[in-house]
Amino acid sequence: MLLRILATVLAGSALATAQTDRTGWTVSADSFQSTTGNEAAKVLDGNTGTIWHTQWTPTNAPLPHTITLDMKKTYNVNGLTYLPRQDGIGNGNIGQHTIQVSLDGQSWTTTASGTYLDDASLKKTPWTTVQARYVRIIAQTEAGGRGPWTSMAELNILSTATYSPPPSNLGRWGATIDFPITPAAATILRDSGKVLMWSSYRPNDFGGGSGSGTTVTATYDPATGLVSQRTVTNTQHDMFCPGISLDVSGRPFVTGGNDAAKLSIYDPGANNWIGGPNMKIARGYQSSTTLSDGRIFTIGGSWSGGEGNKNGEVWSPASNSWSLLPGCPVAPMLTADAQGIFRSDNHGWLFGWKSGSVFQAGPSKAMNWYTPSGTGAQKPAGLRGNDPDAMNGNAIMYDAVNGKILTVGGAPNYQDIAATRNARIITIGAPGTTASVAAIGSMSQARAFHNSVVMPDGKVFVVGGEAYPVPFSDDTSTLIPEIFNPTTSSFTSGSPMAVPRTYHSWALLLQDATIMSGGGGLCGNCATNHPNAQIYSPAYLFNADGSKASRPTINSISATGVNVGAKITVTMNRAVTSFALVRYGSATHSVNTDQRRIPLTPTASGLSYTVTVPNDAGVALPGPWMMFAMDSNGVPSIAKTVMIRAA
Repeated sequence: MLLRILATVLAGSALATAQTDRTGWTVSADSFQSTTGNEAAKVLDGNTGTIWHTQWTPTNAPLPHTITLDMKKTYNVNGLTYLPRQDGIGNGNIGQHTIQVSLDGQSWTTTASGTYLDDASLKKTPWTTVQARYVRIIAQTEAGGRGPWTSMAELNILSTATYSPPPSNLGRWGATIDFPITPAAATILRDSGKVLMWSSYRPNDFGGGSGSGTTVTATYDPATGLVSQRTVTNTQHDMFCPGISLDVSGRPFVTGGNDAAKLSIYDPGANNWIGGPNMKIARGYQSSTTLSDGRIFTIGGSWSGGEGNKNGEVWSPASNSWSLLPGCPVAPMLTADAQGIFRSDNHGWLFGWKSGSVFQAGPSKAMNWYTPSGTGAQKPAGLRGNDPDAMNGNAIMYDAVNGKILTVGGAPNYQDIAATRNARIITIGAPGTTASVAAIGSMSQARAFHNSVVMPDGKVFVVGGEAYPVPFSDDTSTLIPEIFNPTTSSFTSGSPMAVPRTYHSWALLLQDATIMSGGGGLCGNCATNHPNAQIYSPAYLFNADGSKASRPTINSISATGVNVGAKITVTMNRAVTSFALVRYGSATHSVNTDQRRIPLTPTASGLSYTVTVPNDAGVALPGPWMMFAMDSNGVPSIAKTVMIRAA
């Protein structure tokens, strides 16, 4: 208990926030039904049985609808709660929406947008603290598509007593994005750059069992800001707690979880889920990785489908079938978790590497090589220095050319023990050889249940987590991200975020070189569900004075589908100095085995640049990559997609 109390103090986590006294406030709306007493003032009367409702007779007032609060003075606002009508009738529930704030009622700033779930539950939208007197909600759709109405029982504003403007040199968090689900897994779709995410068989609860055959998904489109929802039943797969990999064509390949033997594959071109062959071994909390030859390897996963003996198996795209690998035992990579095998084979840190091999960097302190050919083989790769088991920590290949992997945080047990601030750099070479491990300066915050994302410039963004990991708790969460600099092997703090991101959170690099951090919770009617995300714009997107930096533009690219060793010619709108390939990512439970970065040195001829893809499919794994160009100030372009073919 003392450790947990100390961890809470050191985390400096949640911003103090409270419901604001509404005395003296006024409210206005674009429409209301006066003949039935459904005026806008009903959202401030403290009575959950009364509602504001837009006009429906004698004619329907059309969408969008706006309701505006005047708080009569300036507050440090950092969120709101919206209670839908409680009479069992869903008419008017808000779906797609935008939330804005203002100091003068004339100039408005968007603090949140997205789509709410169509039910009667209290909706909470947090955002980064701003000063405002006015708050308004613009309802663009009715959540159930029942009609052009908007209704609301109560509206409250969250605020904090103190406010400090975020530093201009630490990057910035954008407006909150609300989702109709609490997403525990997410991936980036090639070409479109949309974010596909999912929860479980319910939008905000995982149920803890198997056999539902249903997954609730949502998709966010960065280009439009729109959020859509879909319930997937055709693959008969509850995809909560799965392994995820992006295959050679960029399709999310989702294995196990609640329906522990299942395989579901999402086809971005057809916008459809496809069922695949069941795994030989049922699994949940396993990890998987794409191999240099395009096959996909998985191991571990005793959270579901029975406990123990979750040895490796491999899927072949040629035969669309799974093969057991008895020579790839899970035993060498087990942690000494207090909860036993149920936890000790979870969330492996896997990296597809040269000659079809797999390097396992953790979370066990013992590292291993796996060879998923024939009946399989395993060989120790040494210990991760003096780092203990690091369950729910992160491992990120930030320089694939040189075999560099950063590991950060984690805890000796899955939960109920202090996390570490540890950071290590692992260097791998030829498969089967002992990995080199170097201890570097620690993070400033102890973390588990966090996520880490490699950026185009090779730095790594570490976000969220808890100092004392407890599932479905935000008690010791940290809101302060850290950025690892590979040049100095050190960490600096970033701008604090608005929402704790702990158990079941995720983070992914987007095509515009920003980072989306979302989710957390998925525990039913609990206080730690976070059905939202924020997008972080790193410091490289800003000038020293805080203004937005001018970005280079990739005008054309000579090939968008290439083999390893290929040369690619890129035409720019202005001079740049470096390029990088970053593989599209997928994330769940602090694991992202897809992301890795390849630095590229160009040769220039005017504004035409030629780069060469590494001539090894273990370095340049097959599948979808983002090509970034960077200028002399480190400002990246928006990415172009490059598909690297299987060897």
